[in-house]
Amino acid sequence: MTRNPYAQYANNKVMTASPAELTLMLYEGAIKFGNIAITAMENKEIEKAHVNIVKVQKIITEFRTTLNFKYPVANDFDRIYIYLERRLHECMATKDKEIMEEIVMHLRSMRDNWKEVMKKAKGSEQ
Repeated sequence: MTRNPYAQYANNKVMTASPAELTLMLYEGAIKFGNIAITAMENKEIEKAHVNIVKVQKIITEFRTTLNFKYPVANDFDRIYIYLERRLHECMATKDKEIMEEIVMHLRSMRDNWKEVMKKAKGSEQ
């Protein structure tokens, strides 16, 4: 049986990623699924929108469950994630693409900040 080279590459990427890189991948995934949900809502594909909203919810839940409250900033992240979860529930109920657009905007901002943190951490290692 021939293996899918892209699937092998993606699996290797995840298996060899640092915790910081995995976090970045999760942000990227949440943004991707949010965008798919937006397009599905525009096209009145309710089931596809639902499936992708759930995927975003699962990623936000993962972020919340892995917060380390030993660090004070975790409380700030937790409040943001709680807000995003609430908005996701509203989006799930209404299939309002503007809500998902807001969520994706916040996720992009958080991803961009995470990239900056990664750059600074990498610079301090050298």
